[in-house]
Amino acid sequence: MTNLRIGQGFDVHAFGPGDHVMLGGIRIAHTHGLVAHSDGDVLIHALCDALLGAAGLGDIGQHFPDTDPRYKEASGATLLTATLAQLQQVGFAVVNVDVTVLAEAPKLAPHREAMTVRLAELLQVSREAVNVKATTTERLGFVGRAEGMAAQAVCLIEHRATP
Repeated sequence: MTNLRIGQGFDVHAFGPGDHVMLGGIRIAHTHGLVAHSDGDVLIHALCDALLGAAGLGDIGQHFPDTDPRYKEASGATLLTATLAQLQQVGFAVVNVDVTVLAEAPKLAPHREAMTVRLAELLQVSREAVNVKATTTERLGFVGRAEGMAAQAVCLIEHRATP
């Protein structure tokens, strides 16, 4: 088995009623919420997909289906913790992650450090192993029209031990 593996993930949710969004496990005030079965944390959902894919464990929909009432309003932090446990069961550890949120609003720069620290805590890695970025789509597409937000994630994991 190869010791290092790369994974990538993507998630998107539409805006709907609400007064905040959850991103990277952090509650951020906003004029809208995100429509989702769980808390709609697009950043963590994309990261879960990247981690599961890197380990060859499928995707977030297989492990936490939106048809399962157990995951109704589940926090992204809970899903990421469960994802990490699955990786650890098969001997993988996170080396680093790089995530990008695509949104016109809310402005994420004031929250970047808090998201980085929270993700590092959840992933059991150093703060330096997590990079969080945000960008707009220059008012193009559904993100640019402020109809929702998206996130993409890339990760590197390492097989460290046989479970």
